[in-house]
Amino acid sequence: MQIMETLWTRGHASIREMQEAFPEKKRPGYTTVQKTVYRMEDKKVVRRVGKVGNFHMFEAVVSREASQRRLVDDLLAMFGGNSRPVVAHLIGAGKLTLDDVEFAEKALREIKQGGKER
Repeated sequence: MQIMETLWTRGHASIREMQEAFPEKKRPGYTTVQKTVYRMEDKKVVRRVGKVGNFHMFEAVVSREASQRRLVDDLLAMFGGNSRPVVAHLIGAGKLTLDDVEFAEKALREIKQGGKER
């Protein structure tokens, strides 16, 4: 996710720039990031967009929103599609605000009224 965050924020980056975006204490080696980026390229998550000197530049193919949706879907799948344990945890951890609840209520009303999906 740190690699993707770097690409979403910067638009494009070299492997070295992606590596340096990691916190210094948890920074993986250059070849580890390189191998990960090449695997992501094979899976069509990132793509090469040019070359600066000897460095290839990459950009994200998958949007932040699409990635977030996928992660949430995968999380819910771990709970058999049931969102209540996730919501209960968010409430218990103090991570769900009244603004979040109002947003959810509004979104649910819109879906019910007009068949809109988010």
